[in-house]
Amino acid sequence: MRIARVPGVFRPRSDTWLLAEALRRRPRLAGGTVLDVCTGSGALAISAARAGAAAVTAVDLSARAVLSVRLNARLNGVRVEALRGDLLAAVPGRRFDLIVSNPPYLPADDDALPARGTARHTEAGRTGRVLLDRLIDAAPGHLVPGGELLVLHSSLNGEAATLARMRAAGLQPAVAERRPGPLGPLLAARAPELEARGLLPTGDRSEELLVVSGAA
Repeated sequence: MRIARVPGVFRPRSDTWLLAEALRRRPRLAGGTVLDVCTGSGALAISAARAGAAAVTAVDLSARAVLSVRLNARLNGVRVEALRGDLLAAVPGRRFDLIVSNPPYLPADDDALPARGTARHTEAGRTGRVLLDRLIDAAPGHLVPGGELLVLHSSLNGEAATLARMRAAGLQPAVAERRPGPLGPLLAARAPELEARGLLPTGDRSEELLVVSGAA
């Protein structure tokens, strides 16, 4: 796969490829319809299209990200519909077999989301859940019967909170992938603050990356 980026667009990292692996194993992918939310460079959308999805749509609030998706679709010889918009509001009235998202999930100083700059790629409110919770709440209205939401986040954001939120939204949750490892550089730099706020056990510098599934 070839992935190019317009300057200012988030570079895919290990968590992106973890989610891509989980996405490729979903039984509804081949011949299904896929929506990639917070697409960034479009790596997940391209992965879905290359793995046999019948139709793929990618959404991002950034115009540069939308341009990157269109560029990468051409580079990889696949078709992806790229739309600019705020999460699922970009696809009103539409339903999909799979919705996949690697949203910003770093705990920040406050709940106001950045309006510009590289912080838009990572910051997601004091618990890191501002975008994640909005996505979970809206997903059931955009999934076909038997469809599935796949989201990625850190264990610091609260595994139990995600499972409970999915149940409350009417989804059947399960942890599809779990990968332990050291804190990434951005979280490691904030470790003392995260400890003080109770989001990270004292002295712990590890996390798990979680891919959580919610089935409609």
